[in-house]
Formats: sequence, structure tokens, C-alpha cells
Amino acid sequence: MQKNNNRFNRVEEEIKKEISSIISNKLKNPDVTGLISVTKVKVTTDLKFAKVYVSILNAKNTKGTLRGLKQASGYIRAELAKTINLRNTPEIIFELDDSMEYGAKIDSILKDIIKDIKPEEGED
Repeated sequence: MQKNNNRFNRVEEEIKKEISSIISNKLKNPDVTGLISVTKVKVTTDLKFAKVYVSILNAKNTKGTLRGLKQASGYIRAELAKTINLRNTPEIIFELDDSMEYGAKIDSILKDIIKDIKPEEGED
């Protein structure tokens, strides 16, 4: 079981690396804008599907960018098949990972709280 799990982890990491490269270097869709990071890939046990979690920063339209990625999934899958040697290349399902955006929001809130606390310390 452990040996098989390691194989899935290696396949997921390889897919993650290759899809990142394809999106940055080969994808020429004008709808896909901003900084796109592939944060995680989860493949099903039969390797038929791969859920690809992407973080989209500085995009003109985040939903439009995600839609553009979903439309380009066939092209991305074909490019992936050229570089990764698997019996079946998994069908790609894009999901938005907003954890980075959420983290930035929390960071901003914490900075505001710290800014509010600092002046009070000097008043004592």
C-alpha cells in the first residue's frame, strides 16, 4: 500500500510541475490572465481524473481566467500526454484554490490589528 501511495505522490507532483510549465509557456489563451500557480494535484486511484487546484493572482477577471483554463483543459491534457509517460493521461478538472488569497487577507487584518495596538503601548 505504501509503495503504491508513493507512486501516486510522484505522479501528482510530476503532473503539477508539467501543467505549471504548460500554462506559463505554451498556453496562449487571452482569457487566461494574471499569475497562475498550480498549488496541488489530486489524481483518482484509476488515474482517469486529475483535480488541479490553481491559485490566480493579479487577474483582470478570476472567474474568466478559470473558465479559460477549463476550456483549454483538452489542449493541456494533450500537451501533458506528450511529456508524461502514463498509459492513460488523466482528464483535467480545474478548481480554484483561494487559500493564498485568504492568507493574504488574514495577514492584512493582523497587520491592521498590530498597527492599532502599537500606539497604545507608547501612551503608558
